[in-house]
Amino acid sequence: MPTLERLNTEALRETVRTFRDTVRAHAGWLNRLNVYPVPDGDTGTNMTRTLDAVVAEMDGTDADDLDATCDAIAHGSLMGARGNSGVILSQIMRGLASTLKTQTPASGAKFAEAMQAAATGAYQAVLKPIEGTILTVVRLSADAAKASADAGGSLAEVVHAAHEAGKIALANTPEQLPVLKEAGVVDAGGAGFLLLLDSALHIVDGVPLPEAEEDDGLGGAVAAAFETTSPRLGATKVGGAGDVDVADQRYEVMYFMDLDDARIDEFKVGWGAIGDSIVVVGGEGIWNCHVHTNDIGAAIEVPLGLGGRPKQIRVTDLFEEVDEEHAKREAAMGGAADPGTDATATRAGAGLPSVTTAVVAVCSGEGLVELFAQLGVQGVVTGGQTMNPSTAELLDTVEHVNAQQVVILPNNKNIIPVAEQIDALTSKHVVVVPTRSMPEALAALVVYDPEGSADENGAEMNDAADSVATGEVTQAIRDTNSEAGAIATGDWIGIVKGDGIAAISNSPAGASIALLEELVGDSAELVTVVVGSDAAVADTAAIEGWLSDHRGDVAVEIQHGGQPLYPYLFGVE
Repeated sequence: MPTLERLNTEALRETVRTFRDTVRAHAGWLNRLNVYPVPDGDTGTNMTRTLDAVVAEMDGTDADDLDATCDAIAHGSLMGARGNSGVILSQIMRGLASTLKTQTPASGAKFAEAMQAAATGAYQAVLKPIEGTILTVVRLSADAAKASADAGGSLAEVVHAAHEAGKIALANTPEQLPVLKEAGVVDAGGAGFLLLLDSALHIVDGVPLPEAEEDDGLGGAVAAAFETTSPRLGATKVGGAGDVDVADQRYEVMYFMDLDDARIDEFKVGWGAIGDSIVVVGGEGIWNCHVHTNDIGAAIEVPLGLGGRPKQIRVTDLFEEVDEEHAKREAAMGGAADPGTDATATRAGAGLPSVTTAVVAVCSGEGLVELFAQLGVQGVVTGGQTMNPSTAELLDTVEHVNAQQVVILPNNKNIIPVAEQIDALTSKHVVVVPTRSMPEALAALVVYDPEGSADENGAEMNDAADSVATGEVTQAIRDTNSEAGAIATGDWIGIVKGDGIAAISNSPAGASIALLEELVGDSAELVTVVVGSDAAVADTAAIEGWLSDHRGDVAVEIQHGGQPLYPYLFGVE
């Protein structure tokens, strides 16, 4: 591959596409670098989804049109940004694109100028910039690029200088943020940004891309570049350290906003009074906004007082995401996504017969999708923990089902606040039954009447869901302690919804049986077992055998759910 003297339109497009593919390949490792006790949603997955939107919009333009390409990069990154890391990345991409648009093909000096614009944009997006994050890595990379360009460096020399400075800056992030040093990792967002410079080096100078390897968050080609980083020690305590204590803010609120540019500083001041982790990017009347706060209503109302309008509101309960399976669950959900589509693809019941009230449900697993369809669900939105569908995705499904009244089954605590936004955004009447698990949804669907009103269905389905005791089995991804005892990485744990960890074992069957001993009391009449994609036939047989031997008077239903990461879900009625 010849070394490029100029970054032409084709090379720019290939750099962006390569960046997306490289982040996707390393997403699991980037996710495991997240050490904050209250994460924004995992960095690798959020960056991948943001870049998916960029590439999708870029692919819709003429491959030889620089202006259209740069506009697509800027607009796609703004509209597709997910999570804190995705929003900051979008501003970096916008800074690069807006600068490179003014000259083709770009020289080393122009690339350095674009890096400076990217760094400036990233800092401007954050109300309270924190050093030791992606911000520091992009700033020092940009400074090195400028120094190289000022010395007459070629395009390849400028990119190499930026990359070397970024690598050093990233390796130093634990010295700037105590929470990183305590956990023994580098900043996840900064590591993701460095993959942009890896991609640029590959296209400009033929440097091989870092290979993604199976690892536990320590190894792999990306980690090897940061040998000064100490081994990961485990989970950080709730609250973090120093000035990065984000545990006080429970909710992540994100939305797009129509607001006059002249009033954006007032908006930032308003948000500054109610939250932190504030990122606001955009311009020309449209903004992408992110905040952590305890007051969802106030976060949504701030722009209204300034003549603005929020839309496509997404709310995530961050406390719910602090659990044993967080990073592993996200990585598996992200890996299961079709490379060319959004990870929370919407399925709507277009073409089905008209009913008085339709049901829209959120779930993951092909078996559950099929089972829901058999029980009368007209629309399914695929997703779940940390891969929460957006308001727009739920709204789209509601609009497409063949009914003017709709019941939504969120099936996850994080998704309930998002679902509750839908009624105000549609002319249809929408009722949310606040289910937190798949077994609760299955129980609710037993009493669903498609010819009843949404309000009638909502009341009866809510009662049915409340009558179910639910539990789940998954594998611990770090050492910790619980009321049930000490947990080691790799242990199988049984979790009672609402009560926490109730069982610990070295096998899925062992954890399941111990959990069922807690769940299945003398008054139980029916146990529903939802079998996941990774469940072993022998484990399922062992569970059935135990129920037959020890709870022989209780009816048992085995359902194939196909859900990832949870070999067994249980509902007891």
